[in-house]
Amino acid sequence: MNQISPLAFVHPEAKLGEGNIIGPFCYIDKNTVIGSNNVMQNSVTINVGARIGDNNEFFPGASISTKPQDLKFKGEDSICEIGNNNSIRENVTISRGTASKGTTIVGSNNLLMENMHIAHDCVVGNGCIIGNSTKLAGEVIIDDNAIISATVLIHQFCRIGSYVMIQGGSRTSQDIPPYIIAGKEPIRYASINIIGLRRRGFTNEQIEQLHEAYRLLYSKGLLKEGIEEIKNNLPMTPEIENIINFVSTSQRGIIR
Repeated sequence: MNQISPLAFVHPEAKLGEGNIIGPFCYIDKNTVIGSNNVMQNSVTINVGARIGDNNEFFPGASISTKPQDLKFKGEDSICEIGNNNSIRENVTISRGTASKGTTIVGSNNLLMENMHIAHDCVVGNGCIIGNSTKLAGEVIIDDNAIISATVLIHQFCRIGSYVMIQGGSRTSQDIPPYIIAGKEPIRYASINIIGLRRRGFTNEQIEQLHEAYRLLYSKGLLKEGIEEIKNNLPMTPEIENIINFVSTSQRGIIR
């Protein structure tokens, strides 16, 4: 049974599971599907096109599946998918998709901190932490277990690799490959994310291989030559393959 405040509005066409708590002044629009055991504190807005899983907590002022901030958007049907076990803090805004991809996706087990924004057609993986007031422009991809500190600005179409740590206040208009710390101004490779990798169970041998991979990658003037050095000198573990695939398929180029 759901607990719905008499001061909340739930559209009669909204579909809700069981065990949800919907606080006062929440607004849940039509064409929304909400799973079970979600908590919506006061003043949460769930807009048209939201598809929400289970066990999420939404804090006051969060607005989910908002109309895209894209002048090309003409009102086409699109959605915003939220997975399970997310903590979505105060005043977080997540736009729904556009005709480009149709869907904005946020996975599971993420912490989205106060006042951050996820724009249309973005894809955020699982286990990510995104800091206060960080902004993702349209069609950004954040891979699993990335940590993005506060007030970071990420240009549209960029991709952020898995297990990355981005220092607070950074700006990037290029892709950031996996397993590293990125920061400074202009943003650049700082080091391997050693502490983060150890916390996630990476062995010293794995970390050393990743360190050597980036030494080889950045030692050459051309990334293509750096990739060949990696292939010739390191075993093709899943982590090394991930680096090679990420760099080889980058559309915006990677930070150096």
